[in-house]
Amino acid sequence: MDVLKTNGVRRTNWGRWGESDELGALNLLTPERVLAALQIPKTGKTYSLSIPIQRSGVPNFEYRGTPMRLTTMNHTDEYMAQANGGVPGVGASEDQLIMPSHTSTHMDSLCHVYSDSTIYNGYPHDSVSSYGGAAKCSIDKVGGFAGRGVLIDVAAALGTNCLAPDHVITPDELRTALAAQKVELAAGDLVLIRTGWIEAFLANPGDTMPQPGLGLDAATFLAGHDVSLVGADNSAIEAIPFDQGVYLGGHIVLLVDHGIHLVENLNLQELSADKCYEFFLSIGALKITGGTASPVTPVAIG
Repeated sequence: MDVLKTNGVRRTNWGRWGESDELGALNLLTPERVLAALQIPKTGKTYSLSIPIQRSGVPNFEYRGTPMRLTTMNHTDEYMAQANGGVPGVGASEDQLIMPSHTSTHMDSLCHVYSDSTIYNGYPHDSVSSYGGAAKCSIDKVGGFAGRGVLIDVAAALGTNCLAPDHVITPDELRTALAAQKVELAAGDLVLIRTGWIEAFLANPGDTMPQPGLGLDAATFLAGHDVSLVGADNSAIEAIPFDQGVYLGGHIVLLVDHGIHLVENLNLQELSADKCYEFFLSIGALKITGGTASPVTPVAIG
């Protein structure tokens, strides 16, 4: 039995916005919805939802490599300034960044995961090459976007600071949290799920596995509400180990089948503390040509 199918049918958004679409559910962020989202903020407080990019103390995965910031110029290099007319004591400091695109708080592009040898909208998985990157659905197609952000604070709704490492979030738990917050989902929403995991990890860095997160049914629940994006304060949105033993099953439901971009490793602690469940949310991805992901710093205004 294929747990990703209902009555033998795989539900998708393929072709919904045309055969050549590479933007997916972000098409739902119409100017009307963005303007409506601008009316949400009540306090004007700004929340930065990213975690640091650094060598240690954050959930880096060994197979991806460790992010490195290397100094290329500093106070020892004033000769360059002096060679161009500068005086002693005048100079500049510069860095070089070497890091995986899927590091720290980052956004997955729609080409990141494939199933049945296809990515979103039926494009072939081998349209991603080693040198040229992704020919279709790459992160540079995203740019910047904004809309109504909704926090679903599952951990708080279940009366805990952090869900158990093996906790698989269900649709009923999402409904319970939304009801407790007196919030309803709407088409085009940018939905952020709080498990409490990243807060616990940053306070006491250790093993990155296992992690609580969405189960397959919860991912399907969100896709059924026509959301534009799903983010979470863990490293994969979905639970790890993967629910029902389906490798990357949540990614397949959201990214591949429904064209819903994902943002991982979010810092949602301050939103939770303020009980800020609805907000204006803006996200800008780096225009990495052919990229499968981009580090991002989502900004919420409550």
